[in-house]
Amino acid sequence: MISHAKGIFFWDTDGKRYLDGSSGAVAANIGHGNERVCDAMIEQAKRFSYVVRTAFTSEATETLSRMIAELAGPGFDQTFLVSGGSEAIESTLKLARQYAVVTGQPKRSKILARMPGYHGSTLGAAAVTGDPDRDQMFGPIMRVMPKIPAPLSYRIPEGYDLHSYADHCADELERQILAEGEDTVLAFIMEPVGGVATGALVAPNSYYPKIRKICDRYGVLLIFDEVMCGAGRTGTFLAAHHWPDALPDLVACAKGLSAGYTPLGAMIAPNRIVDKVVESGGFLHGHTYSGNPLSSAIGVAVLSELVNQNLMENAQRMGVILRQKLNALKDRSTTIGNVRGIGLLNAVEIVEDKATKAIFPAAKQASYRVSEIARDLGLHIYSRRAASGKFGEWFMAAPPLIITEPEIDLFMELLTEAFRIFESEIR
Repeated sequence: MISHAKGIFFWDTDGKRYLDGSSGAVAANIGHGNERVCDAMIEQAKRFSYVVRTAFTSEATETLSRMIAELAGPGFDQTFLVSGGSEAIESTLKLARQYAVVTGQPKRSKILARMPGYHGSTLGAAAVTGDPDRDQMFGPIMRVMPKIPAPLSYRIPEGYDLHSYADHCADELERQILAEGEDTVLAFIMEPVGGVATGALVAPNSYYPKIRKICDRYGVLLIFDEVMCGAGRTGTFLAAHHWPDALPDLVACAKGLSAGYTPLGAMIAPNRIVDKVVESGGFLHGHTYSGNPLSSAIGVAVLSELVNQNLMENAQRMGVILRQKLNALKDRSTTIGNVRGIGLLNAVEIVEDKATKAIFPAAKQASYRVSEIARDLGLHIYSRRAASGKFGEWFMAAPPLIITEPEIDLFMELLTEAFRIFESEIR
């Protein structure tokens, strides 16, 4: 049970300290106990904490919407504020569909996505999630959408290298569009930098503009799921900014927008899409807490910290240092197969055999055992065995963006000991 937290650390009720090596679930981007955020929270709560969005707005909501649009840059003009990542994803899917209908394209309803991939827990988000286990469980109550292969960079199929496989995966998008019927495909959704489903997957640079061109060729909207990788985590406000010639049409963002201080998410959209929907009578979508003033005030304070403390630049610098140290540990370890990522969104893949890249048997629960050992040592890391291990298992090395080099050294000291213990257990 956690008692309190400050910076990159939190303490349990027995007084034990933990280094937050994954920012919770890759959410606590600016660290814990930030006094300026707490002050903003209290000030707004004293003034008023809720009004209904359809009748009223607030200074905090309007300010946050402008901040997000400005940080997102040209072509990202409007925001729709919600309470988290799944709601943000649902908003992009519904806005895309309504835009197609009001612009005379009612047959467009299919949303292509990648296997593996993760986009949320609500039914629309689950329908575009690439996970066979979830499809088997929830498929009967939703319309599972078509999938194409994700450009995985560690276990590359025979006959390909990193770049040729990424090209193949992009070509599969075009083939799938044609197979479905190009006038029926509404959108393609993907994480530009992977989350827990692909372990911080970053495709070769050539992949992104190729995807963009294919979407343009067939009138398919490109949606970036930046729930985890957005809000500065990769060293730029949007991960999309790493590939300026492949910017998406719609973006879903969450986690880092409020950095764990409140539930908050946003859809970011251009006027060219929003205006058509508004002219048709308005967006047929909403939530009780859309544009919540209290969450908005917290979001303003969080993004102010992100900018004023130069945390995006710190994510770039510290990310390079962290990956260097993780790769050095990989070279000494018998069970770390791969380190990948960008900025402070990184993953460490755990394998039974580094030569064959074979994963541990499910009964070993290797990634969860490593995280359990780390927690006993005072290090929190967020682990995942994706799709029952079909695509591998890893943990996210994604500390808060405020982390310093000495704190990275402590992170590595604890992680190194965790792997020493784990590898001694399996001998």
